[in-house]
Amino acid sequence: MNKKQVTTEHHHFPWDHPRFRSWIAVARACQLMQQTLTRALAHLDIKPPHLDILINLYRFEGITQQELARKLLVGRSNMSMLLPQLERRGLIERRGDERDKRILRLSLTSEGRTLTEEAMEIQTALIDKSLAADTIDECTVIAQSMERLITVLLKEDAEISEN
Repeated sequence: MNKKQVTTEHHHFPWDHPRFRSWIAVARACQLMQQTLTRALAHLDIKPPHLDILINLYRFEGITQQELARKLLVGRSNMSMLLPQLERRGLIERRGDERDKRILRLSLTSEGRTLTEEAMEIQTALIDKSLAADTIDECTVIAQSMERLITVLLKEDAEISEN
């Protein structure tokens, strides 16, 4: 056995580790889901980040820009780029808070609500098609694993931000 073989045999490459493989699979699946959803929504002239905003406004009528950014895990600068696009299209509106005029509340217009419902149907059909081979129990396990990963990464991000 030559020296090169010995070194390679005892060295563990990251891609050989199951956790690394899981990490890469999650990243690739996420990227492919975004690409597929982008194509599926193209005729509506919205992209996944727009849909994320619209769905959250659909679910949480009157949410503030800060609350929305926190839910979507994005900075205010991202919000300040995306919201005006949706506002110009007449899909969302900002209204002053009745109790505190410094706060702007976001909501869907009727056109925004209709578009969001159409986009959610597309997204739901894509999800159903993508996960059709998985049982409900398997989907639950996947969701629980991803929720644990999210928790770990949010904690890691908070620790890095503190330092």
